Amino acid sequence: MGLPVFDCDREAKRIMESSPQVIVGLKTLIGEDVYTAEGKIDRQVMSAYLFSGDEQAAAVSSIVHPAVGRGFSDFVLVHHTAPACVMESAILIESGLVPLVDKVVCVRAPLELRIQRVRQRDGLDEVAIRKRIARQMNDEEQNVYPFDYLIENDGQTDLMKQLNLMLAEFKLF
Repeated sequence: MGLPVFDCDREAKRIMESSPQVIVGLKTLIGEDVYTAEGKIDRQVMSAYLFSGDEQAAAVSSIVHPAVGRGFSDFVLVHHTAPACVMESAILIESGLVPLVDKVVCVRAPLELRIQRVRQRDGLDEVAIRKRIARQMNDEEQNVYPFDYLIENDGQTDLMKQLNLMLAEFKLF
């Protein structure tokens, strides 16, 4: 739709490999082996730690999410002339980043379709995908959260019509 998009997942990965503060924090928390010799996150080590328990996931989040929030604030400054900036995050509410945005939009799709899409996009197996989805708001929580707008991305509902209605309601253009 022409709006600048801040992809939290991509930015978190970039920040984990470029921010000295985050790198030190993760090495202190998880161990030196969380990074490869080339300075890249060892995805297996990180995943094993992240998915070993809620406390571990919260500890990683306390290091990474504030840095992602600062990254979004910098992104907004760069794109200050755009009618709006979009923060794309599968865990916006869970990460505590809601105060950084003006509107919260939930894009929903059936579980099996989400699994299929992630499998095609990332090549992950179903077990790994389900572990990631388990860290996100479930359907019941989504039904009670006061989202500003809901978008159905089920492959059947007209996505563009929903987006155009939402943007008109937000008076962005």
